[in-house]
Amino acid sequence: MILLSFDTEEFDVPREHGVDYDTLKEGMEVSKYGTSKILDVLKRQDVKATFFCTANFAKNAPEIMQRIIAEGHEVAAHGCDHWTPKPQDVVESKAMIESLYGIKVNGYRQPRMFPVSDSELEKAGYLYNSSLNPAFIPGRYMHLTAPRKPFFKGKVLQIPASVTPIIRFPLFWLSCHNLPFPLYKLMCNRTLRHDGQFVTYFHPWEFYPLGEHPELKMPFIIRNYSGKGMENRLERLIENFKQNNHKFLTYTEFTQLTLNTKY
Repeated sequence: MILLSFDTEEFDVPREHGVDYDTLKEGMEVSKYGTSKILDVLKRQDVKATFFCTANFAKNAPEIMQRIIAEGHEVAAHGCDHWTPKPQDVVESKAMIESLYGIKVNGYRQPRMFPVSDSELEKAGYLYNSSLNPAFIPGRYMHLTAPRKPFFKGKVLQIPASVTPIIRFPLFWLSCHNLPFPLYKLMCNRTLRHDGQFVTYFHPWEFYPLGEHPELKMPFIIRNYSGKGMENRLERLIENFKQNNHKFLTYTEFTQLTLNTKY
Protein backbone atom coordinates (compact mmCIF):
# COMPACT_ATOMS: atom_id res chain seq x y z
CA MET A 1 0.00 0.00 0.00
CA ILE A 2 1.31 3.42 -1.00
CA LEU A 3 0.44 6.51 1.06
CA LEU A 4 1.55 9.52 -0.93
CA SER A 5 1.19 12.97 0.63
CA PHE A 6 2.07 16.63 0.12
CA ASP A 7 2.59 19.25 2.82
CA THR A 8 0.72 22.06 1.11
CA GLU A 9 1.79 25.24 2.80
CA GLU A 10 2.93 28.79 2.13
CA PHE A 11 6.59 28.64 1.00
CA ASP A 12 8.63 29.92 3.94
CA VAL A 13 11.99 28.16 3.50
CA PRO A 14 13.83 31.35 2.37
CA ARG A 15 13.19 32.81 5.81
CA GLU A 16 15.15 29.92 7.33
CA HIS A 17 18.14 31.18 5.33
CA GLY A 18 17.86 34.84 6.28
CA VAL A 19 15.89 36.08 3.28
CA ASP A 20 13.31 38.82 3.86
CA TYR A 21 10.43 37.05 2.19
CA ASP A 22 6.66 37.58 2.07
CA THR A 23 5.29 34.07 2.58
CA LEU A 24 1.63 35.04 2.06
CA LYS A 25 2.32 36.80 -1.24
CA GLU A 26 5.42 35.49 -2.97
CA GLY A 27 5.43 32.22 -1.04
CA MET A 28 1.81 31.44 -1.87
CA GLU A 29 2.44 31.92 -5.58
CA VAL A 30 5.32 29.43 -5.45
CA SER A 31 3.17 26.90 -3.62
CA LYS A 32 0.17 27.33 -5.92
CA TYR A 33 2.42 26.79 -8.93
CA GLY A 34 3.95 23.66 -7.41
CA THR A 35 0.61 22.19 -6.32
CA SER A 36 -0.73 22.56 -9.85
CA LYS A 37 2.27 20.62 -11.17
CA ILE A 38 1.73 17.88 -8.59
CA LEU A 39 -1.94 17.60 -9.49
CA ASP A 40 -1.03 17.31 -13.17
CA VAL A 41 1.26 14.35 -12.40
CA LEU A 42 -1.37 12.64 -10.22
CA LYS A 43 -4.01 13.13 -12.89
CA ARG A 44 -1.80 11.65 -15.61
CA GLN A 45 -1.04 8.67 -13.39
CA ASP A 46 -4.63 8.32 -12.11
CA VAL A 47 -3.64 7.99 -8.45
CA LYS A 48 -5.00 9.64 -5.33
CA ALA A 49 -3.00 11.32 -2.57
CA THR A 50 -3.47 13.25 0.67
CA PHE A 51 -2.77 16.99 0.83
CA PHE A 52 -1.94 18.30 4.30
CA CYS A 53 -2.95 21.95 3.94
CA THR A 54 -2.33 24.91 6.21
CA ALA A 55 -5.27 27.20 6.89
CA ASN A 56 -3.23 29.95 5.21
CA PHE A 57 -3.05 27.93 2.01
CA ALA A 58 -6.72 26.98 2.21
CA LYS A 59 -7.75 30.64 2.54
CA ASN A 60 -5.43 32.01 -0.14
CA ALA A 61 -5.62 29.33 -2.83
CA PRO A 62 -9.33 28.53 -3.29
CA GLU A 63 -8.98 27.49 -6.94
CA ILE A 64 -6.24 24.99 -6.12
CA MET A 65 -8.16 23.67 -3.11
CA GLN A 66 -11.24 23.13 -5.24
CA ARG A 67 -9.17 21.25 -7.77
CA ILE A 68 -7.66 19.00 -5.07
CA ILE A 69 -11.15 18.12 -3.87
CA ALA A 70 -12.73 17.81 -7.32
CA GLU A 71 -10.04 15.39 -8.48
CA GLY A 72 -10.72 13.02 -5.58
CA HIS A 73 -7.79 13.67 -3.28
CA GLU A 74 -7.98 13.93 0.49
CA VAL A 75 -7.51 17.21 2.34
CA ALA A 76 -6.01 17.01 5.84
CA ALA A 77 -4.84 19.75 8.21
CA HIS A 78 -1.30 21.10 8.53
CA GLY A 79 -1.77 23.84 11.10
CA CYS A 80 -2.63 27.47 10.43
CA ASP A 81 0.58 29.43 9.85
CA HIS A 82 3.49 27.19 8.86
CA TRP A 83 6.12 29.60 10.16
CA THR A 84 4.67 30.06 13.65
CA PRO A 85 2.61 27.01 14.68
CA LYS A 86 0.56 27.36 17.86
CA PRO A 87 -1.19 24.74 20.05
CA GLN A 88 -4.64 25.98 19.05
CA ASP A 89 -3.87 25.28 15.38
CA VAL A 90 -4.99 21.69 15.92
CA VAL A 91 -8.56 22.85 16.39
CA GLU A 92 -8.56 26.04 14.32
CA SER A 93 -7.04 24.64 11.12
CA LYS A 94 -9.54 21.77 11.04
CA ALA A 95 -12.47 24.09 11.65
CA MET A 96 -11.28 26.58 9.04
CA ILE A 97 -10.83 24.03 6.25
CA GLU A 98 -14.11 22.28 7.01
CA SER A 99 -15.97 25.59 7.04
CA LEU A 100 -14.41 26.88 3.82
CA TYR A 101 -14.93 23.74 1.75
CA GLY A 102 -17.70 21.73 3.40
CA ILE A 103 -15.54 18.64 3.85
CA LYS A 104 -14.57 16.42 6.77
CA VAL A 105 -10.93 16.67 7.89
CA ASN A 106 -9.77 13.43 9.50
CA GLY A 107 -6.01 13.85 9.75
CA TYR A 108 -3.30 16.17 10.99
CA ARG A 109 0.40 16.75 10.38
CA GLN A 110 2.32 19.26 12.45
CA PRO A 111 4.48 21.73 10.49
CA ARG A 112 8.04 20.41 10.07
CA MET A 113 6.88 17.07 11.54
CA PHE A 114 7.35 18.42 15.06
CA PRO A 115 5.55 16.86 18.07
CA VAL A 116 1.90 17.59 18.70
CA SER A 117 -0.50 16.62 21.49
CA ASP A 118 -2.32 13.41 20.62
CA SER A 119 -4.85 13.98 23.40
CA GLU A 120 -5.77 17.31 21.79
CA LEU A 121 -5.99 15.67 18.37
CA GLU A 122 -8.37 13.07 19.78
CA LYS A 123 -10.50 15.76 21.46
CA ALA A 124 -10.68 17.64 18.15
CA GLY A 125 -12.03 14.55 16.39
CA TYR A 126 -9.03 13.51 14.30
CA LEU A 127 -8.71 9.88 13.27
CA TYR A 128 -5.00 9.94 12.49
CA ASN A 129 -1.79 11.88 13.05
CA SER A 130 1.14 11.79 10.61
CA SER A 131 3.63 13.99 12.46
CA LEU A 132 6.42 11.48 13.03
CA ASN A 133 9.54 10.93 10.96
CA PRO A 134 11.19 8.04 12.85
CA ALA A 135 14.65 8.84 11.50
CA PHE A 136 17.86 9.94 13.17
CA ILE A 137 18.76 13.33 11.68
CA PRO A 138 20.83 15.33 14.19
CA GLY A 139 19.27 18.70 14.91
CA ARG A 140 15.96 17.75 13.29
CA TYR A 141 14.61 14.29 14.10
CA MET A 142 16.07 12.25 16.97
CA HIS A 143 13.79 9.22 16.86
CA LEU A 144 16.01 6.14 17.11
CA THR A 145 13.51 4.26 19.29
CA ALA A 146 10.20 5.52 17.84
CA PRO A 147 7.99 2.97 16.08
CA ARG A 148 8.61 2.69 12.34
CA LYS A 149 5.17 1.32 11.50
CA PRO A 150 1.65 2.66 12.16
CA PHE A 151 0.45 2.38 15.77
CA PHE A 152 -2.29 3.78 17.98
CA LYS A 153 -2.09 6.38 20.72
CA GLY A 154 -5.49 6.25 22.30
CA LYS A 155 -7.95 6.32 19.42
CA VAL A 156 -5.65 8.22 17.06
CA LEU A 157 -3.70 6.19 14.51
CA GLN A 158 -0.09 7.34 14.18
CA ILE A 159 1.21 7.05 10.61
CA PRO A 160 5.00 7.57 10.59
CA ALA A 161 6.90 8.44 7.43
CA SER A 162 8.79 5.48 6.01
CA VAL A 163 12.43 4.93 6.91
CA THR A 164 14.54 1.92 6.06
CA PRO A 165 14.71 -0.98 8.53
CA ILE A 166 17.63 -1.10 10.96
CA ILE A 167 19.53 2.07 9.97
CA ARG A 168 16.36 4.21 9.68
CA PHE A 169 17.46 6.07 6.58
CA PRO A 170 14.68 8.58 5.74
CA LEU A 171 12.91 8.07 2.41
CA PHE A 172 11.21 11.47 2.34
CA TRP A 173 11.42 14.32 -0.15
CA LEU A 174 15.06 15.26 0.47
CA SER A 175 16.23 11.73 -0.31
CA CYS A 176 14.30 11.74 -3.57
CA HIS A 177 16.05 14.99 -4.53
CA ASN A 178 19.59 13.85 -3.88
CA LEU A 179 20.04 10.09 -4.10
CA PRO A 180 20.67 8.52 -7.50
CA PHE A 181 17.12 7.65 -8.51
CA PRO A 182 17.72 3.89 -9.04
CA LEU A 183 19.11 3.69 -5.49
CA TYR A 184 16.19 5.66 -4.04
CA LYS A 185 13.72 3.42 -5.87
CA LEU A 186 15.50 0.29 -4.62
CA MET A 187 15.39 1.49 -1.01
CA CYS A 188 11.69 2.38 -1.30
CA ASN A 189 10.83 -1.01 -2.78
CA ARG A 190 12.74 -2.92 -0.10
CA THR A 191 11.14 -0.92 2.70
CA LEU A 192 7.71 -1.49 1.18
CA ARG A 193 8.29 -5.25 1.04
CA HIS A 194 9.48 -5.25 4.65
CA ASP A 195 6.71 -3.06 6.11
CA GLY A 196 3.72 -3.71 3.87
CA GLN A 197 3.18 0.01 3.29
CA PHE A 198 5.22 2.95 2.07
CA VAL A 199 4.55 6.43 3.50
CA THR A 200 6.24 9.51 2.09
CA TYR A 201 5.75 13.24 1.65
CA PHE A 202 6.77 16.13 -0.59
CA HIS A 203 6.08 19.88 -0.76
CA PRO A 204 4.68 21.98 -3.62
CA TRP A 205 7.69 24.33 -3.63
CA GLU A 206 9.93 21.41 -4.64
CA PHE A 207 8.12 21.46 -7.98
CA TYR A 208 8.98 25.11 -8.59
CA PRO A 209 12.27 25.84 -10.47
CA LEU A 210 14.20 26.96 -7.39
CA GLY A 211 17.50 26.70 -9.23
CA GLU A 212 16.48 29.68 -11.38
CA HIS A 213 16.09 31.90 -8.31
CA PRO A 214 19.43 32.49 -6.55
CA GLU A 215 17.85 35.33 -4.58
CA LEU A 216 16.02 32.69 -2.51
CA LYS A 217 19.37 31.32 -1.25
CA MET A 218 18.23 27.71 -1.36
CA PRO A 219 20.91 25.15 -0.45
CA PHE A 220 21.93 22.78 -3.21
CA ILE A 221 20.29 19.79 -1.53
CA ILE A 222 16.91 21.58 -1.75
CA ARG A 223 17.18 23.10 -5.22
CA ASN A 224 18.73 19.92 -6.70
CA TYR A 225 16.25 18.45 -9.22
CA SER A 226 13.62 21.03 -8.22
CA GLY A 227 10.94 22.01 -10.70
CA LYS A 228 10.69 19.77 -13.75
CA GLY A 229 13.24 17.39 -12.27
CA MET A 230 10.96 16.60 -9.34
CA GLU A 231 7.96 16.22 -11.61
CA ASN A 232 9.90 13.56 -13.48
CA ARG A 233 11.07 11.84 -10.31
CA LEU A 234 7.58 11.78 -8.79
CA GLU A 235 6.17 10.36 -12.01
CA ARG A 236 8.86 7.67 -12.16
CA LEU A 237 8.28 6.75 -8.51
CA ILE A 238 4.54 6.35 -9.09
CA GLU A 239 5.16 4.30 -12.25
CA ASN A 240 7.53 2.03 -10.30
CA PHE A 241 4.83 1.24 -7.73
CA LYS A 242 2.13 0.82 -10.36
CA GLN A 243 4.27 -1.63 -12.33
CA ASN A 244 4.37 -3.81 -9.22
CA ASN A 245 0.57 -3.55 -8.76
CA HIS A 246 0.73 -1.68 -5.48
CA LYS A 247 -2.42 0.14 -4.42
CA PHE A 248 -2.46 3.87 -3.65
CA LEU A 249 -4.58 4.87 -0.66
CA THR A 250 -5.41 8.17 0.97
CA TYR A 251 -4.51 8.36 4.64
CA THR A 252 -8.16 8.15 5.66
CA GLU A 253 -8.65 5.02 3.53
CA PHE A 254 -5.62 3.46 5.20
CA THR A 255 -6.90 4.46 8.64
CA GLN A 256 -10.32 2.94 7.98
CA LEU A 257 -8.69 -0.25 6.73
CA THR A 258 -6.51 -0.42 9.85
CA LEU A 259 -9.48 0.21 12.14
CA ASN A 260 -11.48 -2.54 10.41
CA THR A 261 -8.56 -4.94 10.86
CA LYS A 262 -8.12 -3.95 14.51
CA TYR A 263 -11.75 -4.54 15.40
